[in-house]
Order: sequence, then C-alpha cells, then structure tokens
Amino acid sequence: MTRRFAAALAITASLLLGGCGADYGLDQHGQTVAAERLDNRWVVVNYWAEWCGPCRTEIPELNALAKQWEDKGVTVVGVNFDSLRGEELKKASEALGISFTVLADDPGERLDLPRSEALPVTYIIDDKGKIRDQLLGEQTAAGLSAKLTALKGA
Repeated sequence: MTRRFAAALAITASLLLGGCGADYGLDQHGQTVAAERLDNRWVVVNYWAEWCGPCRTEIPELNALAKQWEDKGVTVVGVNFDSLRGEELKKASEALGISFTVLADDPGERLDLPRSEALPVTYIIDDKGKIRDQLLGEQTAAGLSAKLTALKGA
C-alpha cells in the first residue's frame, strides 16, 4: 500500500511540475524552443517589425550581442510585433538578417512583460524571471552590453 501511495504521489508531482518547464513554442525555422534555453538564464527579448526602420537598423547590433553573450549565460530572442508565424516569420527574419532565435509565440504573458505599442522595445530579464529593464527605441550592442554588465554585476 505504501509503495502505491509513493508512486501515485510521484506521478502527481511530476504532472504538477511538468507545466513549469513548458517549451516556448517554435522559432522562425519551425524548431521547438526548449524551456531550458530560456528558463533560469538572462534573456534579452526584442520586439521588431519589418516596417519599423529603427528595428531594421538595430538587428545587426542584436546579432552581435547574441554572439558576444551566448557563452555568458545570456540569450537574445526576438518576437515579431505583427505575430507572423510559419513561413511568413521565416521570410521576414531572413529579410532582416536575423541570426538569433525568433519566437513564433509571444512570451509576453508568460514573462509578465508590459505590452508596448512603440517599436522597437527590448526587455532584459534576469535568471530569476524578473524584468530588469525596458528599453524603448533603437539599441546598440555596446549599450546593451553595458546594461547587462551593470545589471549582472559582472
């Protein structure tokens, strides 16, 4: 009887905890973005659109930031403001030369991000899931690196 109870308890616990590490959906290439790629890491989330001039200008900066910080526990992800998905998202990402991960599903609700009507907007989220900064307007790799260094205390 005790073994059955322990087994039932273990199954119940795994089912309850299973939602905590839910994946983030698909990226611009149709690949699953596993929870471990973003959870418990610093994340820079950038909202962009093809029609946004400053977004286009900052993409190379975000590409550089993603490469510079990938081995330092920081992940850069993009989110298309117009909610493009599938082939449309892939084409838009390629047109802008985006080399970092673009999420097809907006993580705003999951990460408790305030909705911004201005673009571009970039959020810095720490490894505990807390929003540490909201940056409106075009960003540079140097500026974001300085922010990350200050916030991380690195």
